[in-house]
Amino acid sequence: MGFRLELETKAARAVGRLSRAAGRGGGTTLPGKLLWKLDPGAVDELAAGLARGVALVSATNGKTTTTAIAAKILGNRARLAWNRAGANLLSGIGSALLSAEDPELGLFEVDEAALPEAIVRTHPRAVLLGNLFRDQLDRYGELELVAERWRAAVASLPEDAALVVDADDPVVGDLAVAREGVLRFGIDDSRHARPSLQHAADSKYCMRCGSPYEYKAAYVGHLGDYRCAACGHARPALDVVARNIEFRGLWASRFRLVTHAGEVELDLALPGLYNVYNAVGAAALSLSLGASLSEIRTGIEDFSAAFGRFERIGASGKTVVLLLVKNPAGANEVLRTLELGGIPPVLVVALNDAIADGRDVSWIWDVDFEPLLAKAGTIVVSGGRAAELGLLLLYVGLTEDRLEVVPSLEMALDRGLELTDSRASSSSSPRTPRCSLCGESSRDGASSPRTGRRRGEDPGRTPLSGLPQHLRRPREHCRPLPSRGAQGARAGARGRRSR
Repeated sequence: MGFRLELETKAARAVGRLSRAAGRGGGTTLPGKLLWKLDPGAVDELAAGLARGVALVSATNGKTTTTAIAAKILGNRARLAWNRAGANLLSGIGSALLSAEDPELGLFEVDEAALPEAIVRTHPRAVLLGNLFRDQLDRYGELELVAERWRAAVASLPEDAALVVDADDPVVGDLAVAREGVLRFGIDDSRHARPSLQHAADSKYCMRCGSPYEYKAAYVGHLGDYRCAACGHARPALDVVARNIEFRGLWASRFRLVTHAGEVELDLALPGLYNVYNAVGAAALSLSLGASLSEIRTGIEDFSAAFGRFERIGASGKTVVLLLVKNPAGANEVLRTLELGGIPPVLVVALNDAIADGRDVSWIWDVDFEPLLAKAGTIVVSGGRAAELGLLLLYVGLTEDRLEVVPSLEMALDRGLELTDSRASSSSSPRTPRCSLCGESSRDGASSPRTGRRRGEDPGRTPLSGLPQHLRRPREHCRPLPSRGAQGARAGARGRRSR
């Protein structure tokens, strides 16, 4: 490291320490932003100094969990620089490189839009590409645009770079067609397939001829065993695959990992089919970096949860299960996992539209809440878009006596705990008396809707009778989209139910 870069990194690290000491943040992005301002080429130089190179992970859903599982596996092989808090832009990668102590291997989850630049800057030794779903249309545009950027980024990879792809995704699997030595992962267990392709599935048409895919098994959204009857384009053979999958409520999963190096039974302390995808992807990436099946088994079985992803938090003698959803495919899988594992009698569901998460929340209308409503008791909705979420739940069949609108997230959590006390005897699982589903983010940074509160009512609660009338007209209650890229986003957001 040159003298100039050493001074720059010391200054950036000092800023991170000050940020944490002042309680202004975790120092996960600010040091990287400062470093970029001081020296735009610093991230490149720091990444080049890693003895074992860099591995990048990108996907719409699951990249934080996949990277965290990979870190658990690879952390015993090398000292890691890892953006564990999920800061996945270039500033977050820079901050992770600054905060690591003498790292050997860089392991970074990367935002879908930032992936092309991250590849140019870090010259990765391995890249894992997971699923692509419709997400943050006001920021990314349609997923076909992201796929084209990814295609160009893959073409720029050197021949000796390992590429790992989720072959169950038709779009992502197609990115690897022109490369040799690709590791393709997926799931092969038709017992857990959906009865049919969901209405909110995205990549339903053939990448080659445009005809509809036929699915032998549809697992998560459009992920599955697909084939085009018109031209024959189909899911390729899988190199790393999960079979014999078993779920254990809201607590764990078990599956057999099948690879060219052998097979192994794995216990994963996370529920849900989408978390099996995350674990298999992490295993495939680790194999590409030289990990053994024994190391993969130890890492996966020692893993608990990534931040906010089925994270369990103790509160007043109870357990709060925190989940993050941010698009229709992810939300539907979380709801499916809750339905299979046992829906708690009290749910807190928060919906926000902070800049970092995307202003356009129209995707929430594509989420299939109906199965949840048949079994849930009381649902407390919260966040900056609580009123819209409450309206949606009423439209799909929730009765007003089972819905409470509490825009303040802190008050909503308190209310959820209070309701749990009164309903504890009816809880399907005493260890999971309540779940908090956080749409987009758990941050409560947006302004609350007008409440029309009556005198003497709880200031933290919005009675349904007090909601403004415009919130009962679904096409008039959404905030306008940002001007930048808005035309394409509006075009993609209109008529989603007709897709």
